[in-house]
Amino acid sequence: MSVTSFPPCSVVASYDEDRQQLILQSVAPAGLATLLARTVEIPILLDEFDFRLDDEFVRRFGGGLLNLIALGQPELKQYMTFTPHPIDRPSGQ
Repeated sequence: MSVTSFPPCSVVASYDEDRQQLILQSVAPAGLATLLARTVEIPILLDEFDFRLDDEFVRRFGGGLLNLIALGQPELKQYMTFTPHPIDRPSGQ
């Protein structure tokens, strides 16, 4: 089985209201450097999650991303029905 190499990338997430689509775009980090110099950085510290990118992390990460997009495009909120707080894990995890 061969592994296809994919270069490091940044991901831009946006919502197109006219087409009612979430759009993800893969971009070379160098291509964003000038734009990123004028933005607010929101770090997510992996050590606060014990370096576990598990189902709960992904659920919260995706929810946070959608909430950020909805700050500038509140019409997206009408489609959002996820639980905003952490979901309790079964004991033993």
